[in-house]
Parts: sequence; C-alpha cells; structure tokens
Amino acid sequence: MSSVTVRVPAKVNVQLSVGPLREDGYHDLVNVFHAVSIFDRVEAKESDAITVAVEGKWADQVPVDDGNLAIRAARALAKHAGRSYGADLVIHKEIPVAGGMAGGSADAAGALVACNELWGLGLPFEDLMEIAGDLGSDVPFSLLGGTAVGTGRGEELSELPTGGTFHWVFAPAEGGLPTPSVYAECDRLRKESDAEVPWPELNERLIEALSTGDAYALGSYLSNDLQDAALALRPELATTLDAGRQHGALGAIVSGSGPTCAFLAIDATHARDLAASLTATGAATSAMAAHGPVPGATLA
Repeated sequence: MSSVTVRVPAKVNVQLSVGPLREDGYHDLVNVFHAVSIFDRVEAKESDAITVAVEGKWADQVPVDDGNLAIRAARALAKHAGRSYGADLVIHKEIPVAGGMAGGSADAAGALVACNELWGLGLPFEDLMEIAGDLGSDVPFSLLGGTAVGTGRGEELSELPTGGTFHWVFAPAEGGLPTPSVYAECDRLRKESDAEVPWPELNERLIEALSTGDAYALGSYLSNDLQDAALALRPELATTLDAGRQHGALGAIVSGSGPTCAFLAIDATHARDLAASLTATGAATSAMAAHGPVPGATLA
C-alpha cells in the first residue's frame, strides 16, 4: 500500500469543568466532548523518513518540524511497534489552528490510524488509544469520536449516547489562543478572586439533553470554565457571542480554550442562516455550519 488517507473531526466541548490546579501542573476535568463535521484529512505516503507537510486553511500557522503533533504520533507508533518506519504525512487543514477545536490532536489521531494501516501493523484500537493518551489529553477522543465524557486530564473516556443530530455554527477568530496560556489565565483569575474552586462534576441535565436529542435544553446547559479566561485574553469574543444569541442561537460558548465561538442552532436551516448572519453583520469574519456527533478518525 503506497498511501492511506484518514478523515478526522473537530470537537466542541459542551461541558468543560476545570478543577483546582494539581501539583503536577494539570487540572482534573469533567470534559464532555462532541465530534462535529469539520474535518482534517491526514494522508500518509510511503517514505524512508517521517515528514509532514500542510495544505489548506491556516496551513502557514502549522509547524512542520518536531513541534507538529502528527509527527510525534507517527514516531510514537513506530516506537511502540519496535521498528524503524517512514511516512510522508500530508495534512489537509479545515479545523482552525489553536482554535479550541482539537485540530492538532485530530491530526495526531489521523496519523496514528493512517500509519497503522500504511505500515501494516494491525494494532488494535486499544493500543492506539494508549499511545494517543501519552500524546495529549484530546488525542484519544479524536480517535473515538461521537460524544463522550473525559475525566482525569480528559483522556479517560466514557462514551455517551445521543438521541439525535445537533446543529452548530463555529466562528473562528483571527489568531489562535494557546491552551496553556488560557489555563494559566484561568488559574490567575481564580487566585485573584480567592474563591474556593469546586471539584468538577458532570451536569446530569446536560447528559439528559444529549440523550434525548433536546437541542433547546442542551443550549441552556452549555458551560465552559475556561470561557472567562479566554474572554479576558480576547475581550472581542464577547461581542461575537452576543451577536450569536441575538440571531437566535440556542446556546453560545467559547469552544474549549478558544478563541473559536460555538453556537447551537435549532436545525440545519437555522445553522446556515445563523452563519450567514454572523458574517453579514461583521460579528465574525467567517462562520462554518456543522453537525454532530460524527465518528472519530476513519479511513477515507
């Protein structure tokens, strides 16, 4: 086999509850992931070495050296297999970069699935999930897809049932927000307020809304403990969120660590209209309609 292509989705966090800062520098999370129909494609071609190239939107913002998570994923897979392998990875970007939608994690998951197939390793899904967990907190969910709750750092996943399809609009912002910076700002704001940080707990009403497919209820229970920090670093995002609400979004939230804003719509038609309104009024420079849940990294 000379090349393999994998399609891998973006995610939105419908609940992101962040616990106190741990001694190891991480936070315990309750993180409800939801995979949506904005996809990167990762192509792996036969080669003597592991390299990466990036095409498509935001390609100039993605590193092509050892800082690229897809390269690290391929190398980790080769190490796990105990042999030296090569692959030229080509990432076709559609997921915003540093946008709070797990674009880098998606590419890592895509590289794991593509190289596992290209190299004929035949490793089971459980092995890929173990490698993914060592690469980053969001990488296992990019493999799994669907809807799931992540605990620990977010890498300990349990699948959640959904009762239907949810429709979304995503408004990327110019320039990214590095996840470590947003967590640091969250810690700073909490220290400044001197309030006790509660232990994160799963919102059972949100879970019920997901399981019954009730978009109106889900919109009212969307939550993100990192949102205040993202807004402190990028105050203009508040204007975008307000505009989405004014145009009928059932819920408006910063996606993950931001700066992409996510809006829950009533149906596909409403999502298209909402995206058009956000761009027509200048509340967002671009907006993408999508739906979820969708599968994780899948051979194309």
